[in-house]
Amino acid sequence: MFDVLIIGGGVSGMSCALVLGSAGNKAFAADKKVGIFTHQKASNLQDALFNNAYGIPAGKLGSEIMSESIEQLHTLYPQVEQISNEKVLRVEGEFPNFTVVTNKASYQTKMIVVAVNASNTFAIEGLMHYVIPHKKVIVEKNRIQLQNEDHLVSEGIYVAGTLAGWRSQLSIAAGSGASVATDILTLWNEGKHSQVHDSIRNKE
Repeated sequence: MFDVLIIGGGVSGMSCALVLGSAGNKAFAADKKVGIFTHQKASNLQDALFNNAYGIPAGKLGSEIMSESIEQLHTLYPQVEQISNEKVLRVEGEFPNFTVVTNKASYQTKMIVVAVNASNTFAIEGLMHYVIPHKKVIVEKNRIQLQNEDHLVSEGIYVAGTLAGWRSQLSIAAGSGASVATDILTLWNEGKHSQVHDSIRNKE
């Protein structure tokens, strides 16, 4: 049983996983099991080039960020289980007992973060009734989002990135994923607002 399964290894999904992984030294998060489906074939990062993203060197390729983020998560936070080469097909159940079915296996989890892109090819069974037209993309692009309030779709189901209704900018997607992670950390911390920072002054 996972405590959280993140669906999508793009910017928002990996950002969420990194923040959750970095909380492993917190007492309220130490025993939590987090996983991420890193299937990225449809990620918008594949063809991206970044010159205007804060903290990213100009000329950085999205494909480089994809591979580097996977390695960063593995190196710094190996307790976060990366599930590669599996595509999520269906979500069943309700909080706190969901089943996530892929093309190869099925997984039990208490919570889900959906962090795939906003393409109208979205087809995860069990989530389709949450699909609405994207509110911040021109109609001609025919993009979708999941209906949510501050990233929360329904109890135990979060959405991040463009699928949450945000515009397609790396920094926005990364912030969206981090925001979801801190909401989950706050839940684990009995409702006490929580975030995780590293500091050169404090190595706790």
